[in-house]
Amino acid sequence: MDERITQEARHFIDTIKRFVKDECMPAEDAIEQTGRLPDGLIGKMKDLGLFGLRVPAAYGGSGMNLLDYCYVIKELSKTHDALRAVISVNNGIGSMAIVHDGTEEQKKHYLPLLASGDYIAAFALTEPGAGSDASSIATTAVKENNGWILNGMKHFITNAPIADIFTVIALTDKEKRAKGGITAFLVEKSLKGMRIGNIHNTMGGKGWLQAEVIFEDCFVPDKNLIGAIGNGFKIAMKTLNEGRLSAAASAIGIGERLLSMGIEYAKLRKQFGKPIAEFEAIQWMLADSATELYAADRMLADTAYRFDQGEDIRTQSSMTKLFATESAFKIADRMLQLHGGMGFMKETKVERMFRDIRAYRIFEGTSEIQRFMIARELLRG
Repeated sequence: MDERITQEARHFIDTIKRFVKDECMPAEDAIEQTGRLPDGLIGKMKDLGLFGLRVPAAYGGSGMNLLDYCYVIKELSKTHDALRAVISVNNGIGSMAIVHDGTEEQKKHYLPLLASGDYIAAFALTEPGAGSDASSIATTAVKENNGWILNGMKHFITNAPIADIFTVIALTDKEKRAKGGITAFLVEKSLKGMRIGNIHNTMGGKGWLQAEVIFEDCFVPDKNLIGAIGNGFKIAMKTLNEGRLSAAASAIGIGERLLSMGIEYAKLRKQFGKPIAEFEAIQWMLADSATELYAADRMLADTAYRFDQGEDIRTQSSMTKLFATESAFKIADRMLQLHGGMGFMKETKVERMFRDIRAYRIFEGTSEIQRFMIARELLRG
């Protein structure tokens, strides 16, 4: 564990380790089969304060810094990914726009609800025609009297079917677009003209609900504007910087669990009269995986610490997200191969984790867009 993690967080991380082992792992099969989180487990997560880790203490949260938070998320990610998803969105892209750029009225009203878990948050940016190119969004917000009229559709929105409030990024000036023509809004699910469309049927991530969010002449009052008009693209990008580190932390956690499963199986499984752990090919799989996890972990700790010190981490967050998620996918592939035929069977859990980790190379910015942003910064120098 990184030496810069606070003592208070170390104790909490130990608590989460026990919670994951004793409460979450036994529920994994049920979550995968039903596609939903057990109510009792959600209640325990609320009691632990998991929904408000990054919410400032003044608004009912723990006020945890990003470094400490990433290592909590890393431990939580060692169980079913649906548990991590609902917590990381509430603490990250679902709430950080309010924390950083919301009005005092917005913070006092919404943040305590999010911190307690009474409200679930979602972040609505991605559209059918705007994924990696977020500046190409088509959802519009047109000024009218004391508010704005939203029209358009978002998709792949995590938590959408269960969310109470959405941070929605919309186009307010088609000419300016990312240079002052995109604005952020808070939209409650109760508003007329907003509805949930198709719930996506995904390759992995069962219980990690994603859906379309459709706006049809949805009136949003002026008081629900986040930050200044035209500042929405900057707000979204700033929010995603933190989200990329959370994604990296989750990928590392999944990778660590997969590696531990691979080590255990290699010691037990025998072929040609001896444990497969004695074969060099297996040893190299384990060694490469451990080395990549160590490197990713160091990148995560350094970048999160720099963020907490107020540094610009745009490039480092892209590097960390890219390396951690690509490495975790390679580790999942190796551990499935190490398990042989059993790795292809659902009862080992390797098969599920292989499907789940695949999405990490896409969400919070694809590996390709991370490479693009890293190279752009390098060439500017």
